[in-house]
Amino acid sequence: LTGVLGNRSCYNDSFDIGGPDVLTYKQMMLLYSKIRGLSLSILDVPVMSPKLSSYWLYFVTSTSYKLALNLVDSMRVEVITCDTRLQEMLHIKPINYTDAIKLAFEKIEQNQVVSSWKDSLVSGRFRKDLNHYIKVPEYGCLKDRQSIKLKNPEQALENIWSIGGKRGWYYANSLWKIRGFIDKLWGGVGLRRGRTHSNELYEGDSLDFWRVLLADKEERRLLLFAEMRVPGEAWLDWEIDDDNILHQTATFRPRGLWGRLYWFSMLPFHYFIFGGMIRNIARYEPKTTPISNS
Repeated sequence: LTGVLGNRSCYNDSFDIGGPDVLTYKQMMLLYSKIRGLSLSILDVPVMSPKLSSYWLYFVTSTSYKLALNLVDSMRVEVITCDTRLQEMLHIKPINYTDAIKLAFEKIEQNQVVSSWKDSLVSGRFRKDLNHYIKVPEYGCLKDRQSIKLKNPEQALENIWSIGGKRGWYYANSLWKIRGFIDKLWGGVGLRRGRTHSNELYEGDSLDFWRVLLADKEERRLLLFAEMRVPGEAWLDWEIDDDNILHQTATFRPRGLWGRLYWFSMLPFHYFIFGGMIRNIARYEPKTTPISNS
């Protein structure tokens, strides 16, 4: 795609983009499972409608519903690329499906993924001007504040930057997974998005059902905005001050009565989850200290 930028020979024309293989979705899934060493059987069920299939794909994977709907809908249309002019004009030789899968997983394992579909902003949750949300509101908000003195601030900072994804949330991960499942039922993104890099965060990244608003390692602050379905707006903020005290603040701006009822109904869970989370962030050391639930 970058090859056509500024290339006048590509202006005012349309081209097919595709690889050398002609595969059905079923063949692609079976080949993928073979490459990954998985045992997979596919049973054709002709009675399922595209809409029902979209719901199933949405619930069992990390895709958004819109993406799931478009993927399933595309199965009804057979498309084969025939126009190879662009490959010749840009001197590109497309790799086959098998090599593409292997290359993709090599990049994932080496944390070389530049961007992912999951990093796109969730439609309708908030405006695309992220700076609007960086200043966390004070008035009309409900907050849970926690703080703890750090013995090893450098390790605690690394723990903050590694939160979510495979690492989890340092405390009561099963409850976070339940919350993610409930979010999926409500039409949200759920926890399955994970994170692009295991220990790096940048503004705009997706992080499970959060969005990174501010990731400043020099200032030792990370600010997240919730993309989960909630009756209001929610922020989660970590900051280490000059005295090496870690401050953790959960902020919720409720939308009407339902928003307030939601917050107060969650208070018992917040008390244990946020308290346990900050304690484990402060003391967790990879491969040496297990994450405690106390």
